[in-house]
Amino acid sequence: MHILITGGSGFIGTNLVSALLELGHKVTIYDKLKSETYPDLCIIGDIRDKEQLTNSMRGVDAVYHLAAEHRDDVHPASLYYDVNVGGAENMVYALKKNNVSRLIFTSTVAVYGLNSETPNEDSPIKPFNDYGNSKYEAETIFNKWADSENTNCLIIVRPTVIFGEKNRGNVYNLLNQLSSDKFIMVGKGTNRKSMAYILNLTSFLVTLLKYEPGQFVYNYADKPDLCMNELIKNFHNALGKNHRINFKIPYALGLMGGYGYDLLAKVTGKTYPISSIRIKKFCAETVINADKLKYTGFIPSYTLAEGLIRMIKSEFVTAQVHGSSVHGSR
Repeated sequence: MHILITGGSGFIGTNLVSALLELGHKVTIYDKLKSETYPDLCIIGDIRDKEQLTNSMRGVDAVYHLAAEHRDDVHPASLYYDVNVGGAENMVYALKKNNVSRLIFTSTVAVYGLNSETPNEDSPIKPFNDYGNSKYEAETIFNKWADSENTNCLIIVRPTVIFGEKNRGNVYNLLNQLSSDKFIMVGKGTNRKSMAYILNLTSFLVTLLKYEPGQFVYNYADKPDLCMNELIKNFHNALGKNHRINFKIPYALGLMGGYGYDLLAKVTGKTYPISSIRIKKFCAETVINADKLKYTGFIPSYTLAEGLIRMIKSEFVTAQVHGSSVHGSR
């Protein structure tokens, strides 16, 4: 099968390409940036370029649409809609022009909003930011496309926060702060977080190629969920450290600090690692219901704890060993 992956040079895309190549599929990456791992498979292009996207889809059997504007600090906010919504419109155009009937779209659990109890796929949609809102608008566009022909197959996957080796997202940033002993706990740390290990997620995405025509929606998270205190304890245990949090501040105080950095960013035009939205997300209870996965027959290769240990050993234990050896040779 010939498969096009938009945003295939990124973290999820690179792992997905590896999994598909192992199974013998032909893969083309469509991305603004050349893949460091698979440069020969790349077409450099923007999802906002309708004609280039259309031309790049010739001879393709299925598409994974990963490309998105997703960072918390994107300015102007209209970029979320230009890329995520406008990109979806261009994708539908290209699918129709090339008679491609199979689309797998990675959306987000952000469509449910913050502190929305434990949403399943049928829960109310109430995004709290432009990212979540724009991704849901993209879902709506793709659903209309799927409705237009009974031969179309649309699978929407809403992953929670994703982590793994070589990722530099929120989980890595948290663990990196813990490793440097500069971590400050905001709130009580009892809020639970659903998470997804990259190798499990990509394995699930690969299984979706066998689906028959229709429309499907799945939340994705590896269970059981951990609260922030448990996550931090697991990290300390993996590094052989005493479990201790040096600094704790109440949520209200942390949020005030986040608003202060928002103002500073607005004045200076710079981005900072702290913001009000990141404080809100850190302290929110973000647990999703992923029970629907059980009925697909998919069994993840790793538990959530095993995935965390693999990442910690790769990014922190190995790095510390290499750092020590280099230092000792001087």
